[in-house]
Amino acid sequence: MSEAALTLEGWYALHDFRAIDWNGWKRATEAERATALDELHTFLQQWATVESDKQGSTAVYSIVGQKADFVFMHLRETLEELNELENAFNKTSFAQFTIPVYSYVSVVELSNYLAGGGDPYASPEVMARLKPTLPKSKHICFYPMNKKRDLADNWYMLSMDERKGMMRSHGMIGRQYAGKVKQIICGSVGLDDWEWGVTLFSDDALQFKKLVYEMRFDEVSARFGEFGSFYVGNLLDADKFQAMLAL
Repeated sequence: MSEAALTLEGWYALHDFRAIDWNGWKRATEAERATALDELHTFLQQWATVESDKQGSTAVYSIVGQKADFVFMHLRETLEELNELENAFNKTSFAQFTIPVYSYVSVVELSNYLAGGGDPYASPEVMARLKPTLPKSKHICFYPMNKKRDLADNWYMLSMDERKGMMRSHGMIGRQYAGKVKQIICGSVGLDDWEWGVTLFSDDALQFKKLVYEMRFDEVSARFGEFGSFYVGNLLDADKFQAMLAL
């Protein structure tokens, strides 16, 4: 049996993708829409307060294309907290004008493939990666992925040394995009349908294409990567959210 990679876990993550019920939104009265928007802004403010208190983080983005209209990405200390905030939002009048279209549950993760020595939990740099404040870059890209388990191309049958070597090469590509792309890796084995959820943030959406394309030529992706649907979008603050919903 191959040696399993050890992982460090931080905050739990929920990607909550929603579509807007435009027919219902248009049928609503001005007063009903105003109440719904007030509730939405209240929640946005509450989530911002949680973030400023360093008890979690939230990012809000519109989604381009027909897979969804927007996404809430939440990080919290426990699954219970994620469940509570999801249920609280679902009880709002604004949520009644939305349709859940996709969600992803995971936990921020660092593996020991590239780990250094010492106690990682004593490192401020490691803790900042395990419990990050989500960037408010102009653009987001999310996708789930697996490592392949297919005959000769079975990631889980490789030795630890083989996997470490490949991940080191893989990581070097990512480092070339430092300052251009911020990456949050979340593990989801036993939590959702895929093994990892990857979220990228950048002020230049073309960097998503360049990074993912370049990594496809690396052996880790070329031989062992399997990818789900990609979701890409633009930053939504309270004003942009209101403008998106204006009739």
